[in-house]
Amino acid sequence: MIKKTQLEVEVGKIKMKNPVMTASGTFGYGEEFSPFIDLNKLGAMVLKGITLKPKLGNPLPRIIETSSGILNSVGLQNVGVEILIKEKLPYLRKFNTPVIINFSGDTLEEYVKVAEKLEEAAVESGITGLEVNISCPNVKKGGLQWGTDPKSTYRLINEIRKVTTLPLIVKLSPNVTDIRIFAKTAEEAGADAISLINTVLGMAIDIKSRKPLLANIKGGLSGPAIKPMALWLVWQVFETVHIPIIGMGGIMDAQDAIEFIITGATSVSIGTASFVNPHAAIDIIEGIEKYLIDNEIKDINELVGSLKI
Repeated sequence: MIKKTQLEVEVGKIKMKNPVMTASGTFGYGEEFSPFIDLNKLGAMVLKGITLKPKLGNPLPRIIETSSGILNSVGLQNVGVEILIKEKLPYLRKFNTPVIINFSGDTLEEYVKVAEKLEEAAVESGITGLEVNISCPNVKKGGLQWGTDPKSTYRLINEIRKVTTLPLIVKLSPNVTDIRIFAKTAEEAGADAISLINTVLGMAIDIKSRKPLLANIKGGLSGPAIKPMALWLVWQVFETVHIPIIGMGGIMDAQDAIEFIITGATSVSIGTASFVNPHAAIDIIEGIEKYLIDNEIKDINELVGSLKI
């Protein structure tokens, strides 16, 4: 039996000590989780999504627990890119874990301006990569409009690509007819990796008042309920593009993560599970390593896309 395995992976030129990262919107700005886990043990940190100016997000209530996950309509509440750079990122410099900034905008110009500011601050602030969110279902402007029309997707990613040398990850929406079209479009426009899936549109009803439980009416469903869909979409994209995939959607333990890797994901993001167990990402890293040892797999990369059809 082998005693040591290779867990290192590379996603769009981002070298990670293991394939487990945190999902944007579930990890704050990193500092919030540092009392619970050793941030140095993570493969990468994807921080809470950022915009050009601070946002208050949607009105309350905006998070509802479901029988198999969470329905949220937070609406990209964040401190804005300037405060992120000046006040949030300095704390993370003490760790040797790659920091990836998820960002979005109401307009193409806003996306580009945020990317420019992050590019300028990258070396001093320790930014390793960017994740472009074109799939948030909880905002009225921006968000899904860029991720549900291939021409808009290409134009946006291509314009962002012109202003940054950082590895560029594109987070796609599952709320489309054919995910392969958007993955291929993002690749052709300059993406270095694909991140999927974001939340699935849904709603919840209070039967006493006969009103929606979310103030925004609709929200994004995450958690175990969406895992089968996420796996299917990761498989389709793996068969379509030649760039790495970051898989996510209902990953609660190491077995879930391994399923995504076998299906074609080079790395995985842990989201909703961290709300249930703040130590989930570390537990999953340890579980993946045990699986490799038990199955005498020397290198995690041997497992990527190893699904037998």
